[in-house]
Amino acid sequence: MTTAKVRASIHQIVDAYKAKLSSYPDEVFQVTPPINGWSYSEVYSHIFDSSLLSLIALQNSINGKGEDKPTHFAVKLILFFGSLPPAKKYKVPKRLADRVKKITKTEALDFILEFEDDLKNTYPEIAKADHHAKTKHPRLGYLNAKQWLRFIEIHLKHHLKQLNRIENSFRA
Repeated sequence: MTTAKVRASIHQIVDAYKAKLSSYPDEVFQVTPPINGWSYSEVYSHIFDSSLLSLIALQNSINGKGEDKPTHFAVKLILFFGSLPPAKKYKVPKRLADRVKKITKTEALDFILEFEDDLKNTYPEIAKADHHAKTKHPRLGYLNAKQWLRFIEIHLKHHLKQLNRIENSFRA
């Protein structure tokens, strides 16, 4: 998938997050869902905080702060197919889990807008990045700038599915 297609896909996914955000009642946004796990609020906190952190890693790769390390074959498959392997539940690394908090809908929208702005400012530089300059992802290992962009897309899609599961649990 080309960088332009990944960027377009990210924008489409982020638009879906915005649409969902506006559809959630304020009184339910921070409530733990019937299926337990994260509330809508905590999903938004995690996904856009980690997306902003991913953009920092991507920018570090662009700025030559990365290392020339191999990307594992299994990770290349994830990036190629565009989804995380099926699993009942992924465990968020502790340092990222500790950052998750209940936020308001306004704070969630601010997170989204900050991410969109940072992506817009970063995107033109991706094509210039050395594909050997890789920064470390906490679970996937070393990724270059284009791989980080693809990971952001995959991660956003993954948590969009989580929001759908939460929605279904409130309907049941």
